[in-house]
Amino acid sequence: MAADKGFELIREFERSTDPIPAFNDDGVRSVIEDISKIYQENYAHAITFNETGDRKFLPLVMYRHKLIQRQKRCVLAYLGNRLFRLKALRWHVGATLPPEIKACINEPESVWFNKYSKMLAEYMASIHDGYGLNLTNDIKPPKSLYIEVRCMTDYGKFELENGEIVLLKKNSQHYLPKLQCEQLIRQGILQHII
Repeated sequence: MAADKGFELIREFERSTDPIPAFNDDGVRSVIEDISKIYQENYAHAITFNETGDRKFLPLVMYRHKLIQRQKRCVLAYLGNRLFRLKALRWHVGATLPPEIKACINEPESVWFNKYSKMLAEYMASIHDGYGLNLTNDIKPPKSLYIEVRCMTDYGKFELENGEIVLLKKNSQHYLPKLQCEQLIRQGILQHII
């Protein structure tokens, strides 16, 4: 059945363990070609029905119409779920996608991600009377204002908001304000010690 191709796109996407699987260009193209083929067949029978009034093709026309709608919904669900995952990645990894994720998205998704990042940055800059507020820092409410971290790489000097300079060397441990080191934790420079 032709409808299985659209559903297979969704099934393949949901089964993937990657943050975002590679875009299935062939699968989407195949579904769109099926929709076009079914539409052309349906159009021919609909013209026959309109000209002759013969109702024998009416159930087939209606079935094909529902099949086209289902295929469209499957493709839109596939594309929509990819954007939802990209949106979640923006909140968790930041405005710059890692290369392994960039390789899995297509050009329109990349443009969408950049526009979404820009809108989010503009919104965060407009909060708090123009001072801005980084909403991506505290996705979960903090249990304490300071956390213990271990430096995973030689990062060098890191200046805190109060002007204090901390030297981040590989395997050194520090007790730092959570808000100021959360981005470094996401980048893999620091590791939160629990």
